[in-house]
Amino acid sequence: MKKLHLGHSGLEVSPIALGGNVFGWTVDEAMSFKILDAFLAAGFNFIDTADSYSRWVPSNRGGESETIIGNWLKRGVDRQKVVIATKVGSEMGPRQKGLSKKYILSAAEASLKRLQTDYIDLYQSHFDDPDTPMEETLEAYAQLIKQGKVKAIGASNFSADRLSQALKAGKQHGYPIYQSLQTLYNLYDRADYETNLEPVCRKHGLGVITYFSLASGFLTGKYRSNVDLSKSKRGEMVGKYINERGVRILSALDQIARQLNSTPSKISLAWLMARRGITAPISSVTNLEQLDELLESVNLKLDHSSVDLLDKAGAY
Repeated sequence: MKKLHLGHSGLEVSPIALGGNVFGWTVDEAMSFKILDAFLAAGFNFIDTADSYSRWVPSNRGGESETIIGNWLKRGVDRQKVVIATKVGSEMGPRQKGLSKKYILSAAEASLKRLQTDYIDLYQSHFDDPDTPMEETLEAYAQLIKQGKVKAIGASNFSADRLSQALKAGKQHGYPIYQSLQTLYNLYDRADYETNLEPVCRKHGLGVITYFSLASGFLTGKYRSNVDLSKSKRGEMVGKYINERGVRILSALDQIARQLNSTPSKISLAWLMARRGITAPISSVTNLEQLDELLESVNLKLDHSSVDLLDKAGAY
């Protein structure tokens, strides 16, 4: 499998990133190990997580996903074959959030301990922190990179203006700059990225990692009406997609799926991977069957007419 350069970071990643948000939430450690083993065995290497995954579960405290990945690495996985992306800044407890230098340095140590590794390949600012000067945040990252604890940095959930400001601040002061953007983008959620963020990413050569690549499961075709929303824990996140435009997108996906003997999920991911500037969509799975389907999407190449049909169906 051809690996892709992530911005100018020097990191080479698979064209799909495995989402670790489900580890310790809807997937227990044993199944997480099986999924991770199969993902790596198939030649893929890019794993995305965050320190706060999965703090939203009532019985969890945060760090569960990183802990499972760390336990997996400890089983003898070749660390050089894995690119681990994690994040900092999301709330982990009282006065434990944001992008201040002091907090980033302490949070990085906690993530390294949970991951049971000496370094983080891609350390991402999970959310913008307007209360902390960008120079302070980048100074913290500079220290971690100098210490060999982080290889490259990325931004997540930044507006186009704030991303541009951060890139400018890094260059002006000689700090490391963000090499990637992790952002909401899929066949339905297109407007903000295509209108505002994409021009910034292209101008600066940033890698782009998309989350909610299947619109919380809507683009799998599993949810066709409000009645279907009770099918999973994510159902409550899908209701906003069940409208005229959403139905139009599903119809186009169904049409192409019939033509190619494929599935809406594979086609949705193939559309993302065909988009210029997209490095890797993130997708989560809860079992090996879902993983097989995810990995098969890499080999699905959409022709111009299929891409055009999907573009028009999802027009905003």
